[in-house]
Amino acid sequence: MAYKGAATYIAKSDIELHITPRMANRHGLIAGATGTGKTVTLQVLAESFSLQGVPVFMTDIKGDLSGVSKTGVPGQKILDRVQKLGLEGYENHASPVCFWDVFAEQGHPMRTTITEMGPLLLSRLLNLNDTQEGVLNLAFKIADDNDLLLLDLKDLTSLLEYVGNNRDKFTLSYGNISAASIGSIQRNLLVLEQQGAAHFFGEPAFDINDLLQTDADGKGMLNILAAEKLMQSPRIYSTFLLWLLSELFEELPEAGDLEKPKLVFFFDEAHLLFNEAPKILLDKIEQVVRLIRSKGVGVYFVTQNPLDIPDSVLGQLGNRVQHALRAYTPRDQKAVKAAATTFRVNPKVDVESAITELGVGEALISFLDEKGIPMPVERAFVLPPCAQIGPITADERMKLIKDSFVYGVYEKLLDRESAFEILNTRMLEANRIKQDEDDAKSESKEKLERAKEEAALAKAAAAKEKAERELRKGGAGDILGEFTKIAGRTVTRTIGSEIGRQLVRGLLGSIFGGSRRK
Repeated sequence: MAYKGAATYIAKSDIELHITPRMANRHGLIAGATGTGKTVTLQVLAESFSLQGVPVFMTDIKGDLSGVSKTGVPGQKILDRVQKLGLEGYENHASPVCFWDVFAEQGHPMRTTITEMGPLLLSRLLNLNDTQEGVLNLAFKIADDNDLLLLDLKDLTSLLEYVGNNRDKFTLSYGNISAASIGSIQRNLLVLEQQGAAHFFGEPAFDINDLLQTDADGKGMLNILAAEKLMQSPRIYSTFLLWLLSELFEELPEAGDLEKPKLVFFFDEAHLLFNEAPKILLDKIEQVVRLIRSKGVGVYFVTQNPLDIPDSVLGQLGNRVQHALRAYTPRDQKAVKAAATTFRVNPKVDVESAITELGVGEALISFLDEKGIPMPVERAFVLPPCAQIGPITADERMKLIKDSFVYGVYEKLLDRESAFEILNTRMLEANRIKQDEDDAKSESKEKLERAKEEAALAKAAAAKEKAERELRKGGAGDILGEFTKIAGRTVTRTIGSEIGRQLVRGLLGSIFGGSRRK
């Protein structure tokens, strides 16, 4: 904040509450019921980190975080809060912003490839069972062994079709591949595509280093992902953010204890990440959260209820801002008690009672001190943000997008040769070879039929000639009997063809004196 020059100043009770930069990568939690001030708290923290030179990634679910890019004009409520808290040196200012959007409508496109996503996260996206996930893993292994690049959804669709058509061959080397599982994966892929996931896969793939930028004044870039449309598919939203966290974990080098984080990552609507997640995925989430702080990344979960976060993850969130909770149901009451027990005791604060009494913008706050120990909980007011509260206009957003340092890098979709093209070429070549083989067989069969027919005609001609000779010597009855005996089998074989029918008519005409049709 721009209060007394202290960028770490976040809230005020009887004392000023500052977030410790060295402990900001020990993760955090912003919780509270709808309408209690979570989004404004997120904005205040983001502005604070930016002033410290720390880049931030956050999702804009309601469409109103874009205002951080514009200097605020304080209304009467803000001015009243500034006066009430005695904030000296309060100044309004904007923060540097980079807009992102999976659908490339309200920001730069964010894409990854099927290979980078990997079978585990794809299985979550596709809602696969264990058997289907196993088949998907085999398909990825087959792709690796056959040098098949998996970049977008059509690559994965082609791969599954290829594996399904060659199940018998692959089963010997890779294990059983169920046709039913292949079919289920293909159907789920179709559903995923209809939800708009095709926009998420392709090239150029997103480079995580583009999140770690500062502006010319040394302020950390606030990377805002437009998520209004993305939130219509919660599974895609949560898996996308988990993928991004995993990429940060895998790509960033070990950093040790830093004076401040390299990046702070806000995970809004965090309950979506854990809903119906299988144990193997929960284990991966816990691992990423536990270890990513050594890469210099702080993760802050934003959710309505602390019970949305598994205990194994909740225990790692050292910096906490708890807004009001409603105790209308047994689960709500349980959440209030659970939240109250997670704070370091402050004799001046009755936490369990206070949680249900907090006003808008008021919170129970406990940050880690320099030694990493939680400070006693304080009931405090979060400071008002310095930038605009609420969205900017579409024209203002577009200007910021076009002025961005990454404008033009991701806008044009690339489509290089990958599994789809390779398998399509192989299929066309296989079809051509099969057609050539079928043509050769057909030609050989025709030649054989012609040879048989010619031999049959030769025999029939010989029989005719003999019959005519006998006609000149004897009676027609004897001749007909002799002809039938000699040429019957030949005529029978050729009777089905036009040549055969003409020959029969010729023979019978010669014998019985008929004439040919003119």
